[in-house]
Amino acid sequence: MGILKQLYLSIFLGKRFYRSMAVVIFLFALSYLIPFLFNIALMALGLLACLLFLDWLVLYTKSNPVSVERILPERLSNGDGNTVYWKIVNHYPFRARLLLLDEFPEPWQIRDFKMNSVLEPEEKTLLQYVIYPKERGEYFFGDLYIYIKTPLQLMIRRRTFPAKKSVKVFPSFLLLRQFEFMAHITEPGNIGYKQVRKTGHSLEFEQIREYVSGDDIRGINWKATGRTGGQLMINMYTDEKSQPIYCVIDKGRTMKMAFDGLSLLDYAVNATLAMSSVAITRQDRAGIISFGDKTGNFLPANHRSTQMASIVQTLYNLNTKFLESDFAFLHKLIKTNVTQRSLLILFTNFESITALNRQLPYLRSISQKHLLLVVFFENTSIQTLASGQALNVERLYEKVIAEKFILEKKLIIKELQQYGITALLTAPEKLSVDVVNKYLQIKARREI
Repeated sequence: MGILKQLYLSIFLGKRFYRSMAVVIFLFALSYLIPFLFNIALMALGLLACLLFLDWLVLYTKSNPVSVERILPERLSNGDGNTVYWKIVNHYPFRARLLLLDEFPEPWQIRDFKMNSVLEPEEKTLLQYVIYPKERGEYFFGDLYIYIKTPLQLMIRRRTFPAKKSVKVFPSFLLLRQFEFMAHITEPGNIGYKQVRKTGHSLEFEQIREYVSGDDIRGINWKATGRTGGQLMINMYTDEKSQPIYCVIDKGRTMKMAFDGLSLLDYAVNATLAMSSVAITRQDRAGIISFGDKTGNFLPANHRSTQMASIVQTLYNLNTKFLESDFAFLHKLIKTNVTQRSLLILFTNFESITALNRQLPYLRSISQKHLLLVVFFENTSIQTLASGQALNVERLYEKVIAEKFILEKKLIIKELQQYGITALLTAPEKLSVDVVNKYLQIKARREI
């Protein structure tokens, strides 16, 4: 009984059968007016029944007519395109038409995904598709379903392949190689980086060499020059290394705002991963601080080979609790754990000057001992609303209010700069590149 039920549940009639059946019914109906069509309709019905039986017989000649395997990456990159593969082999002795369905994780709400393929006898193929996860965490893929049709296409056989598997979505790591490559560029004028003229002197001595035209005469080493009998020698300095760089992530409710499917917190997490990779590549020490309502995480700055793995694991578990952030707790956390002067890159979001003024005393106190870079976000939806012409009164009100919010963001920058705090206002999608640009500027100017 169980076998018959499985057989019944795996059989479907194809569109070609219903179209053929419609023609037969039309012939039977027409035979009331033209009697000789009745025999033709009977023969057509019999032929259709024979072909349907033949199609069923051919479909079920093999117990395992098609093999399917899903190939998933070990981990998925949040917000990026991740390629998933289907490995398919046709074991039928004829060309098979296949329709493939996958059970995606329920939170993704992907209900209409399907792929078609036509395989010759014993042909193997590798199909691929790209998925874009929007949240970090562990997700579960379900079974694979494949619908098989013969060249007759009257009947469809469904096969189910158990393929349940879990996969973790980590912060965006696919662009790390690109950022690591950029970190080695000594004159970052390409690939989104701004070229910055270096000023001042670094304190980290590298070597003494002969003076050539164009060198800064302030670096001439007169003692070494005296020992060479008149050949000018100059001290060479290099950028200071092994400086502590901390990315500070606000986990408050304002960071839950979403743009293009990703929350501001996820954008900050992805930018932190890219920033940490560049800092470690340039032999600085990277660390992470996160804070919310009376709680936080602290990962000490380091540049050892295992630091990136620790950073990825820390960022993987970051989530917001929809509560107001406690900047007093952040001030205490930094004062307790960060004793050396460091570059602190604070990812947060202020929507109004009033919101900034509530936290400004803590930011000023932090900036007195460290170099503080406050990064907050442009509201791209408001930017769109403020652009264009106002063709009616309602649109005029919307445009004025949007421009008011944009002005508030500019006032926040002015207020922070008034107290010597560096600020960066950027669109969420440009966050990673803009933050790395700012870091390279700070290093080039030797502000830390």
